[in-house]
Amino acid sequence: MAENPLRLKAYRRGHRGEWLAAVALVLKGYRIVARRHRTRLGEIDIIARRGRLVLIVEVKVRATLIEAMEAIGGASERRIEAAADLWLSRQPDFGRLSVRFDMVAVLPGRWPVHVADIFQGRN
Repeated sequence: MAENPLRLKAYRRGHRGEWLAAVALVLKGYRIVARRHRTRLGEIDIIARRGRLVLIVEVKVRATLIEAMEAIGGASERRIEAAADLWLSRQPDFGRLSVRFDMVAVLPGRWPVHVADIFQGRN
C-alpha cells in the first residue's frame, strides 16, 4: 500500500516541528519528559518539566501565530486535558506538581514561539 504523499509530508513537518519545539524548551531550562505521549484518551505532543512545574505542550506548525492559536479548538482542549489528567495520575509526586497547558507555534523562518497558559480564559 502506497503512502499518501501529502499525508507523509504533513507527518514529517509535524515531527520536525515537535523536535524544534523540544529544543526551544530545553534551551529555556525545561527537561523533556515525553514526546508524542499516547494515552487511551489522546496524545500529548510534549511533556516538559522544570522543578515542580509540568508543561503539557501542544505543538502547531502553521504560517502565522494566529493560525496556530486558532488550530486548538474546544475538542482538542478537552482531549489534551483528559490525556494530561491520566498522565498526571500516574506520577508519584502528583500532589506536589503545578501543571500548565502551553503551546509552541513553529512558524516559517522564525524561532518557535512559546505561548504559556494557552487554555486560560477560553472557557
